[in-house]
Amino acid sequence: MASKLHQLKAKAAQASQIMANQGNAYYKQLLEQNKQYIVNQPTVEACQELSKKLFYTRLASIPGRYESFWKELDGVKHIWRNRRELKVEDLGIAALFGLELYGWFCVGEIAGRGFTITGYYV
Repeated sequence: MASKLHQLKAKAAQASQIMANQGNAYYKQLLEQNKQYIVNQPTVEACQELSKKLFYTRLASIPGRYESFWKELDGVKHIWRNRRELKVEDLGIAALFGLELYGWFCVGEIAGRGFTITGYYV
């Protein structure tokens, strides 16, 4: 156990050294690549304006999302009405989708609890 802790400390020190040497260059490169998104005068007013733009842009996109939702729901209703005509491939895709949902929600919940089934740490 002590050797693993020593290895972990060594790896952390190595990562820290790399970040100290190359972190500044990476930071500058990242800012240079994304300079079109940087506000020249980052004042409180500019930040509030950007926040309002984001909020109202999201608000304006609700009707389009609403329409898309109902189109998707109509498609699901159509598939459900014609479920006797489904192919094996379609059923396989649906089964994989169900497994993916199970993985995201159930297994993710277990992982979030520290891989305990009951939620208590032993």
